[in-house]
Amino acid sequence: MSDCARTEEQRLDCLRLIRSENVGPRTFHDLVSYYGGVRPALSALADRARRGGSERPPRICSREQAEAEVKAARAAGVEFFTLGEPDYPSRLQMIDDPPPVIAVRGKIDALARPLIAIVGSRNASAAGVKFAERIARDLGNAGITVVSGLARGIDAAAHRASLGTGTVAVLAGGHDRIYPAEHVDLLNELLMEGAAISEMPFAWAPRAHDFPRRNRLISGLSLGVVVVEAARRSGSLITARLAGEQGREVFAVPGSPLDPRSEGTNGLNK
Repeated sequence: MSDCARTEEQRLDCLRLIRSENVGPRTFHDLVSYYGGVRPALSALADRARRGGSERPPRICSREQAEAEVKAARAAGVEFFTLGEPDYPSRLQMIDDPPPVIAVRGKIDALARPLIAIVGSRNASAAGVKFAERIARDLGNAGITVVSGLARGIDAAAHRASLGTGTVAVLAGGHDRIYPAEHVDLLNELLMEGAAISEMPFAWAPRAHDFPRRNRLISGLSLGVVVVEAARRSGSLITARLAGEQGREVFAVPGSPLDPRSEGTNGLNK
């Protein structure tokens, strides 16, 4: 794991490297470690691709492209923070392959508070929604900020119940592509006391494989994860698994054995 930036110029280099083709967080850290820095890693990308047998040069994010993303993001109230900077969340930098660059909108100090994640079914039952709201309110009243993924169902209930005490939304896409679109107003409300965070490009529309990637940030930011209603195969169980791998506490809310929405959470209690 490598600290990234101390100046605006270094921050742009970090953004260029992570936005270049076939460079994810793990590759980013491997390249920086191997070449001794972000700038040397950027310079080596084209030659590395040639030696690897690539028939075409890789798409390397240009300085102009990075500057354009920063300009568009800042116009929307979004700021970038790189690994190792003081405002980068301390718990997040402890996970395997932490995002080299995060984009944050709202109150950055919300990410420094004690955080607990609440996740669960999009197709939640009325009882599940009510219980998620109760947990979120109790956590907020105890001085703990609630983290979730802005999805329908349990996520939205957790966010809404903790608007007054602070809540953090982790986005699967960029800040300019909120998903689901119907939660734009909810996001704007939660920014009053909380924050939204993304590792994806500002205008990135989320795809199916981006949600597990987001889930590792939900658990990575948090001291623990509460799972309310999760089917046997669900993104919430991915979050629970990642939380366990990251050394976080996992709490499962049991449900009816006849309700498939509780099959995954009931399995976690075994």
